[in-house]
Amino acid sequence: MEIETAQFGRIGIADSQIYSFPKGIPGFEEHDRFAIIDIEGTPFSYLQSLVQREISLLITDPFLFYKDYEFELPVSVIEELELGTEIQIRNIVTLQGEMQQSTLNLLAPLVFNTASNIARQVILHDSPYTSRHLLWGSSSPEKGAE
Repeated sequence: MEIETAQFGRIGIADSQIYSFPKGIPGFEEHDRFAIIDIEGTPFSYLQSLVQREISLLITDPFLFYKDYEFELPVSVIEELELGTEIQIRNIVTLQGEMQQSTLNLLAPLVFNTASNIARQVILHDSPYTSRHLLWGSSSPEKGAE
């Protein structure tokens, strides 16, 4: 399948790269289909909306940056996504002026069922995490972040 993106122009993607977000993503509720586009040679990918070409989010594997990152998914999410062993976790990266100041949203991971290609962003209530953990150089949240 070919899609049109603002970042890369027209590109080909496999069906396995396309995920349905039945509830959208907070702030982008009307965007229910996204493709994961890997950025070659980096630990990053783009989560590209298939609804609007201008919408893409930078994501990464949080465990590459925070080895001790852990959380428990609510049973309702496990049931909704029909999760078994085919699960992938990604988190949204917020770019700052300098890459060393960029942050990772550990409070709201993206949970992917890689067998059925459905996904959801889950907000971790009662969590020690915030939406602004420095990507590099610190295991604690960015000072002043809420």
